[in-house]
Amino acid sequence: MLKSLEIFKTASAMARHAAGRQAVVARNLANSDTPGYQAQDVKPFKEIVGSGGPHQMRATRVGHIGHDTNVAASQAFTDTTSQTSPSGNSVSIESEMLKSIEAERQHSRAITIYQTSLSILKTSVGRGR
Repeated sequence: MLKSLEIFKTASAMARHAAGRQAVVARNLANSDTPGYQAQDVKPFKEIVGSGGPHQMRATRVGHIGHDTNVAASQAFTDTTSQTSPSGNSVSIESEMLKSIEAERQHSRAITIYQTSLSILKTSVGRGR
């Protein structure tokens, strides 16, 4: 039942996106001293949500939606906006820390949406307080 409600699908996708972005940030930080490594990022969640409906996810490749549990990591792209060090590395520790905080906030927001929606659903069927 919960899997058929759009709010739960959206909250779940938002949490997976945040987890995927956190994985990309962690990979960037792990390679911050690797010569020639180019920092990566993922598209913001609002750009991934499609225009087919209010909560429709946009498929970027065949079998993408529903089969890939790590949506954001599969959409990682090279961040060309950052400056490159003399070794060719483009990772900025400060920028990655800010991205990490954004991902944590997005994940917390998704969990709050999920829990609040579940509480409302329980209350509506007379099982919640």
